[in-house]
Amino acid sequence: MTTLIDARGPSRRALLAGIGSAGALMIAGAAVLNPREAWGLEATNLSPETMRTLIVLARDIYPHDRIPDRNYAIAMKVYEVGAGKDPAIKALVTDGVATLDTMAKGKYGVAYADVGWEEQRVALLRQIEDSAFFQKVRGGLVVSLYNQEEVWPIFGYEGASADKGGYIDRGFNDISWL
Repeated sequence: MTTLIDARGPSRRALLAGIGSAGALMIAGAAVLNPREAWGLEATNLSPETMRTLIVLARDIYPHDRIPDRNYAIAMKVYEVGAGKDPAIKALVTDGVATLDTMAKGKYGVAYADVGWEEQRVALLRQIEDSAFFQKVRGGLVVSLYNQEEVWPIFGYEGASADKGGYIDRGFNDISWL
């Protein structure tokens, strides 16, 4: 995985290399980029490295292969915005990510987001699962990830039904797998 801190952004070679790797999150200036999915997330209140770690962390907490990294980035944007409004949130997130990175570097020699195997990252998360940082992120993900209308079809959720007359006449009892 290529991490670029050059203010000019990623080189063409690094950008093309990132496109070939699955889930490649890159840092360019003050943004996290995913060239494979063609999106970027500007970080103004937290460092781009912290945001990149939060995105990887979010996927490790609630792993769904069919949900793109973009939706995890949208879910973690809550902390980027919150860090600009509340110094306590900024400290909690920054310190939590620093702790994860220190643990990962001590065990694997790389930052948390660069640990190559999900199983190894999850083992690190198990060590901090009782921390305020982990609990805040995990609890927040339930809302910030699963309330995105874009992910609802992935789980077969059709959205609210009150404006359509409810579920009773719209397939309430058509479950064939039960």
